[in-house]
Amino acid sequence: MKQIVGGLLIAVAAGFTSGAAADITIAVVGPMTGKYATFGQQMRRGAELAVADVNAAGGVLGERLELVVGDDACDPRQAREVANKMASKGAVLVVGHFCSGSSIPASEVYAEEGILQISPGSTNPKLTERGLDNVFRTCGRDDQQGMVAGDYIVDHLSGKRIAMLHDKTAYGKGLADETRKQLHKRGKREVLYEAFSAGDQDYSALVSKMKAAGVGVVYVGGYHTEAGLIVRQMRQQGMKAVLMAGDALVTDEYWGITGSAGEGTLMTFSPDPTRNGAARPVVERFLAQGQKPEGYVLYTYGAIQAFTEAAERADSTALADLVETLKSEKFDTVLGTIGFDRKGDVTAPGYVVYAWQGGRYDYVDK
Repeated sequence: MKQIVGGLLIAVAAGFTSGAAADITIAVVGPMTGKYATFGQQMRRGAELAVADVNAAGGVLGERLELVVGDDACDPRQAREVANKMASKGAVLVVGHFCSGSSIPASEVYAEEGILQISPGSTNPKLTERGLDNVFRTCGRDDQQGMVAGDYIVDHLSGKRIAMLHDKTAYGKGLADETRKQLHKRGKREVLYEAFSAGDQDYSALVSKMKAAGVGVVYVGGYHTEAGLIVRQMRQQGMKAVLMAGDALVTDEYWGITGSAGEGTLMTFSPDPTRNGAARPVVERFLAQGQKPEGYVLYTYGAIQAFTEAAERADSTALADLVETLKSEKFDTVLGTIGFDRKGDVTAPGYVVYAWQGGRYDYVDK
């Protein structure tokens, strides 16, 4: 293992004998440090096991994979810097980034350098709407997620007054606005639409404002840390409103912040891939290692599976060949059988609603 000063890049020779040289370099990039590091670590775990499994099965086109890990800390500027480092390392695939605000600027670097990018977690529609052939994702989009959230609020919580909150990020604001758009389409209006800054700790004034407005549903476009603090401070002020958010709550860290205050929190996320029969052997290996493949672990693993299958079928790791194969064929992965449309969006089931109960999340409609 070798580490580059600054902690931005770590090369992991997964499945290799010590000192062996790799033939194909791929990368996983996400928030390996910082307040969203839980998601970066999910991605890293998925990538490391996928690479080990690919190498154990003979590699790609008879060559072995070397995994390089990059840390963008969900910072757009750092994301571009890491993207350039990945190009200098000769990566043919980057699985990443996680935050949409990082994936979007980094994707421009990968396009210029001829590198395939598959994000397991960036949901902002803009990522695949700019005509960049090299950009794909194994997760869904915020316009799909917002539609599901908006419909659920109207269909199940229609008698309650709604507050829409967002953290000003590409992900948070984008998701809140897509949910808001669906609410309006269904004839439902929010009573408050407020922004807060990611990293804030004190939401007492915002909670007081929502309480005075008689809010019964609080939709948060943002990440688990801020959503957890908001719901905890709501309960401290005696506010019983339902909190709903998106797929950034798929981590046990959310419950670690909220405790029982998080009971009944609703969130949207893709259908749980751990329940796919195709994923069972991989899930069991994670569990045997004492690791729970939550959140984006399997979405990362599946991205590497799709790349591996595409390279084998195209008999090439050249970008043009990979792109054409990915956009024209289907791939058997831990996510099930998936494909990609001409924009690079995954053609797989979209989103469902989950509820946090007793420290874990499960489908609302089982």
